[in-house]
Amino acid sequence: MDIDARLREVEGELLARRPEHSVDLALDRMTELVGLLGDPQRACPVIHITGTNGKTSTARMTDALLRSRGLRTGRFTSPHLVSFRERICIDGAPLTPEQFVAAYEDVIPYVTMVDTKHPVPMSFFEVLTGMAFAAFADAPVDVMVLEVGVGGALDCTNVADGVVAVITPISIDHTRLLGNTVVEIAREKAGIIKPGAVAVLAQQPLDAAEVLMRYASEVGAAVAREGIEFGVLGREQAVGGQLLTLRGLRGVYEDIFLPLFGVYQAGNAACALAAVEAFAGVSGEGSAALDPDVVREGFGAVTSPGRLEIMRRSPTVLIDAAHNPAGMAATVAAIEDAFTFTRLTGVFAASGDKDVAGILAELEPLLSEIVVTRNSSDRSMDVADLAELATEIFGEDRVSVAERLDDAIEAAVARTDEATEDGIPGSAGVLITGSVITAGDARMLLAPDGGMPPAEAPSAQPSRHPFTAAELS
Repeated sequence: MDIDARLREVEGELLARRPEHSVDLALDRMTELVGLLGDPQRACPVIHITGTNGKTSTARMTDALLRSRGLRTGRFTSPHLVSFRERICIDGAPLTPEQFVAAYEDVIPYVTMVDTKHPVPMSFFEVLTGMAFAAFADAPVDVMVLEVGVGGALDCTNVADGVVAVITPISIDHTRLLGNTVVEIAREKAGIIKPGAVAVLAQQPLDAAEVLMRYASEVGAAVAREGIEFGVLGREQAVGGQLLTLRGLRGVYEDIFLPLFGVYQAGNAACALAAVEAFAGVSGEGSAALDPDVVREGFGAVTSPGRLEIMRRSPTVLIDAAHNPAGMAATVAAIEDAFTFTRLTGVFAASGDKDVAGILAELEPLLSEIVVTRNSSDRSMDVADLAELATEIFGEDRVSVAERLDDAIEAAVARTDEATEDGIPGSAGVLITGSVITAGDARMLLAPDGGMPPAEAPSAQPSRHPFTAAELS
């Protein structure tokens, strides 16, 4: 059997398991699996990342900085945009089909053993997590960067003990599993902070910050807080991103070009920098500042597919994976900060179990009109129900319906082309958003590579100083 056919078989077997959204927060099955595998999660140090929004971008930045320092990395993130293989990356590259199949075949006999001992078999996400640990140990990598699936304390990635725990901003999401308040959610997410670790905390709501600080104190972890021990000292728009001055735990780093948009990405960058500085400290590298050129190189090489990603120009078409109100608020602020649209048409599909009304309410002031549709997930909200909800928020005249995402994108682009003809070129655009799945589906339709994000690699030389928006004006 050829490798592509075997890969499809493996993907089918994974999909036949309990799905990702059917979460059973418990560590017993995962603990048994890694024990049978020889505890591969302990093969090297771990940087563990949780939070409500910004986890994947922070993980990608942390990974890029570590690789720019010459370390071999394993990165586990979720969900994926196009392929399961994106979730497990070694040195910035998704597993090849051969590697993915090999990781599955390594772990599946032990998964079967665990399944026979429990009334609930291992889930899709649990098996992928075991595959990641096995692949990273086999490579081997110098450091693992792990993003939690849901929560923290009882997430299956928490069988690993992070020497650094990063907690990005906490807001309301996954309430069925984590609770209805930021305090309840923070308690669960605090569980990745381990005794003796360094906890890197993004700016948090006060109630969440108090929970995280109290927990870190109870387990004897050191704490670094954004806005106090580290943070963003300055930022300005630059062509293709932004130019930052960051205060890290060990020094100030100037002229950092980040090829991503939005103040929230600057905050993610500050957290990633602090995480790598903290990791260098616990790895016995002393207390000197990191090489500024290496930091510039790492950040200059960062990509974050599906996060305010420009898929085409003339008109500008953006895709964004925001899927809760706080994430959408950050996306709206980033677009207002980085772009000068006078007319923006939205294409929107979301999972029905999310706070769709809250997401749409955040979007409403930004959009001229919205085309509602559905994505490829069976959890996608019914189009008629979504249209009714959108009409309540946007008004009937600003809402249109397309049953399929490709038709919705085509309609939005056509309307934007018409608007551009009557106005200034570049003044109109399209935003495709509402879900990671929506962003992934759109990427498959629009990206020349079929949607699969390319492998990443830091440049051999530090990125050149970019022109700022002011310098071009």
